[in-house]
Amino acid sequence: MKKAMIQIKFDEERLNAIKQYMSKKDASLDTELDDVMQKLYEKHVPAPVREYIENRDSEEQEKQKRPTRPSTSSAANNSSSPA
Repeated sequence: MKKAMIQIKFDEERLNAIKQYMSKKDASLDTELDDVMQKLYEKHVPAPVREYIENRDSEEQEKQKRPTRPSTSSAANNSSSPA
């Protein structure tokens, strides 16, 4: 799944405080924000739409995993060349 970049404005002093106290608890701001975004997604996007997106993403991953075979015409051209 392709990731998008999100930028938000937040008070710098508050952000520094969050980072400071999260580091004391071995927590990651990125992980926490990912969790919040996932909860927002689940709250606001209807289940059928989420299922559609998940199915489409899994199909794309399967296509990427499949090895590509050379076309039959190029394989025939390579095998019939004079020796």
